[in-house]
Amino acid sequence: MYPAVKTLNILLPVFYCLTFLVYLYDFVKEKNKFANSKRIFLFVTLLAHAVYLLIRTIEFNHPPITNVFEIFTVLAFSVSCSYFILELLTDIRGTGMFIIIFSILFQLVSSIFVQDFLAVKELLRSRMLGLHVISALLGYSGITISAVYGILFWILHKEIKLNHFGLVFDRLPSLEILEQLSYYSLVIGFALLSVAITIGIIWLPLAFPNFNYFDPKLVATAAIWLLYGVGIFSKIVGGWQGKKVIIFSIAGFCLAILSLLITNFLAKSFHSFY
Repeated sequence: MYPAVKTLNILLPVFYCLTFLVYLYDFVKEKNKFANSKRIFLFVTLLAHAVYLLIRTIEFNHPPITNVFEIFTVLAFSVSCSYFILELLTDIRGTGMFIIIFSILFQLVSSIFVQDFLAVKELLRSRMLGLHVISALLGYSGITISAVYGILFWILHKEIKLNHFGLVFDRLPSLEILEQLSYYSLVIGFALLSVAITIGIIWLPLAFPNFNYFDPKLVATAAIWLLYGVGIFSKIVGGWQGKKVIIFSIAGFCLAILSLLITNFLAKSFHSFY
């Protein structure tokens, strides 16, 4: 492993843990000196991670998508990056700890087990494939964050019904804001998934002259995209709000994960070239 890549590979879990601790401390304490600076911690961590992914791509001459542990580091970046975008859009900073914990887990596993491959299939060196996969992972990260906010909504809703007005009630945003965060995350995920699909439509005919549009993974991805598109349309036009949005977010996430598991492990697809 190259020195810069090795150093950042070791440091990234540390950066994410420090960022998580800052967000956790702010969640537990009502007033502290990190309240306005924790976003800087997250930005620096994401910047270091972006540099790591760029250096890794240059050094090994392929996007970091050639094995599951490379994909894990992209997932870690995608989850926190999607949250960072959401935080910038909403200026709500009290839920970061619930999201960043996923990045810690993904990055820790990646840092421990990642392998370096110089000799890979030529197809895996495609920059278009890299953009396609990374934008898809960012999209699914947005969908995941939407479901996390949906779960937080239900937790807070239950606390209120039971008249438990403790730390969760004090520190989590209101039910209305959690609903908005879930919806905004869903929109971000849908937009990035749209980018991934668009890149795929352009790139696939060039990379696979004989590919089939009825490939199981293509059909599943299109179905997920259409499902979330209908949900967003229903929110805008039909006026969905409250529990309807939350139920849709969590149910949509479960269906998305189920379809990914089925298409990756049970169905044959031209995507199986790793």
